[in-house]
Amino acid sequence: MAQPNSPFFDEAANAIRGCVALITGKRDSSTFFDFSQRGLVGSLIAALVAILLAAFGPLVLGLALPPGTATQSVVVNGVLFLTQAGMAYIVLRQMGRQDGFIPYLVASNWVTLFSAVLLLISTVFGPVGMVLLLGIAVIALLTFINIGRFIVTLAPMQIALLFVSQAVGVFLALGLIAIFLPAPPMP
Repeated sequence: MAQPNSPFFDEAANAIRGCVALITGKRDSSTFFDFSQRGLVGSLIAALVAILLAAFGPLVLGLALPPGTATQSVVVNGVLFLTQAGMAYIVLRQMGRQDGFIPYLVASNWVTLFSAVLLLISTVFGPVGMVLLLGIAVIALLTFINIGRFIVTLAPMQIALLFVSQAVGVFLALGLIAIFLPAPPMP
């Protein structure tokens, strides 16, 4: 079980076990995450690392990206993170489940880092990586559902409502980003 005073890397190792438990549908997956204030900060660091990994990981692997792409990725992913967190807060508040917001955020942040690592690995495989992307999408959906079930303990209809509200929020945010942020130049 995650301890409130564990160092960051111990917390990360426990969170990875928690992510695997979420993927495999283990009911005790919440025991691997630290839902204290320290755990929240650790998970926010994990989300920041995930955003930076998504933006600059391909450059580290030697892939050529058009100028400005990495910076634009940071901005877009940052806005999407804030949108998803905001929508989750609003929906959980409307359900009278504000108590589930921090656990939801902590688990989601660690799953985001786990997913970012998998996405970076998929880029190494080139066209075959597209098959991995489909698998990652299935894993992301499965972990979202299981966070709702095992971490926040929502009913199925509440999980669906949370999912739809976040999808709508993300699509609206992407629309606004497209209006205000020009596409990076092609190489």
